[in-house]
Amino acid sequence: MAQLVVVAENALLPGETHPRPAKLTVDLESGRIRNVQDGIVDIEDKDGVEILRVTDEDVLLPGLIDCHVHLNQPGRTDWEGFQTGTLAAISGGVTTLIDMPLNSIPPTTTVAHLNEKREEARRVGMSCDLGFWGGIIPGNSSELRGLLKEGVKGFKCFLIESGVEEFPCVGEEDLLEACNALEGTNALILFHAELDSSPSQSDTNSCEHPERYSTFLRSRPPALELDALSLILRFAKQFPSLRFHIVHLSASSALPVIQHAREEGMQNLTVETCFHYLTLSSEDIPENRTEYKCCPPIRDEVNRQALLQGVRDGIIDFVVSDHSPCTPELKKGDFLSAWGGVSSLGLGLQLLWTELGGQGQQDLPWGRIVDLLCARQAKQVGIDDRKGGLAIGKDADFVIFSPKQATHLEQSHLNFKNKMSPYVGKRLNGSVKATYIRGQQVWDGSQGKALDPKRGHFI
Repeated sequence: MAQLVVVAENALLPGETHPRPAKLTVDLESGRIRNVQDGIVDIEDKDGVEILRVTDEDVLLPGLIDCHVHLNQPGRTDWEGFQTGTLAAISGGVTTLIDMPLNSIPPTTTVAHLNEKREEARRVGMSCDLGFWGGIIPGNSSELRGLLKEGVKGFKCFLIESGVEEFPCVGEEDLLEACNALEGTNALILFHAELDSSPSQSDTNSCEHPERYSTFLRSRPPALELDALSLILRFAKQFPSLRFHIVHLSASSALPVIQHAREEGMQNLTVETCFHYLTLSSEDIPENRTEYKCCPPIRDEVNRQALLQGVRDGIIDFVVSDHSPCTPELKKGDFLSAWGGVSSLGLGLQLLWTELGGQGQQDLPWGRIVDLLCARQAKQVGIDDRKGGLAIGKDADFVIFSPKQATHLEQSHLNFKNKMSPYVGKRLNGSVKATYIRGQQVWDGSQGKALDPKRGHFI
């Protein structure tokens, strides 16, 4: 039986906060980890056994998971696609993606649309493993149980207009209908949590200086997120058999409310934030640099620091990219007219390590970083039996990361389709040396290329 034996001076194993020596044995036929042994053990070359040695300059981590990406295929493949998006993922050590139900055409709001999206992904091929979110829009509640049966990981909805006409936002009656349809299933409902209860509050047509980021920021105040949170909490109390999740939280003022709800016993509410909210501040955004525009918006430095503390305190459950790309043409113009979305797929590990890794007392140990980027996401979408850690029986998805290397990020380093990102020109700590899926190397960081471009499976 063909095997891969990984001998690592520094491996992050489940339950550990810091890497330690370990040996992993991988069954290459099944692609799963067959054995994990503490310490470094001398091994000899044997027929049918491949040996991979990870030096003490590098760290062996589980394959990362990003549960919030927009791959946009079919329909808007000029924005992104399954090939380019999954290639960008593996270049950053991400071995599993969960694709959002928009901005593809059609959106993933019916079983037929899900099958169409899967067939397209199967046709073009994927570099990493891929799952799908379903969507809740007005009038599709009869499709939700069917979508769940067909394997979607949950359902995304918008409480404010999404920006694309084929995925309209929902009101309270639509939500009630959807929750009634899903009651008792333990389904996960994801919210774009901005609720415009006062339309004039976010009316941007009369705003002066649209080239200034501050103008756009005023149009999406924290009150929109707090109003949405109030609605979500009511539904979470009313439907304890369902799970509720806030995507891309940007307003730190919501954190005490979330913490209080949990202290009062609410167990079915989770929350994520994004790399850009933890690493960027509104004060530093130049005029007309629309690659920084996203909804909800990047807020000020005080807010950023509060979100970082929310991560440290465990109020925020995990961190995602919300990779939401578009063509360069749609990013032209000012902050009020340009498409909103930050592109960062494949950069997350470097971004989080740069911000929170190994710099001082306020930083996180490796175990917490892996929880934020991997283990908690695997559990939330129900794939933790196969993904999310270097443990016996799990898929042999892992990353070799060089924490002491640094990268001055250039446009040529980006592997997603439209190479626009607010991180171009910035210095990032750490570098992905190699990515493996089911024991097979799919990315060579030293050469900057994929080695097995169609390795991905549906999950």
